[in-house]
Amino acid sequence: MQAILLSREEVAQRAKQLYASSIREKVETEENIGKMVIIDIETGDYEVDKTGLKASRNLSNKHPNARLFGIRIGYNVAVSFGGVMERVHK
Repeated sequence: MQAILLSREEVAQRAKQLYASSIREKVETEENIGKMVIIDIETGDYEVDKTGLKASRNLSNKHPNARLFGIRIGYNVAVSFGGVMERVHK
């Protein structure tokens, strides 16, 4: 399989589209709010865990060289360094 070269913006856009169209409805539950969902933008596979590290490792083991993108469930940003994380879905 030939690698498709995508910019960071294109990776983010594809991940956000996958999240909005098919993943959000499955993972955005009260017990998952604040956890990370890691998405393989090529296959649409995803995993959820508290920090995203275990999910990233699991997806990388399944799909070496996967293009992964993380989204914090229910929030407008994945991490904040001195800023504010706003809850967007309740």
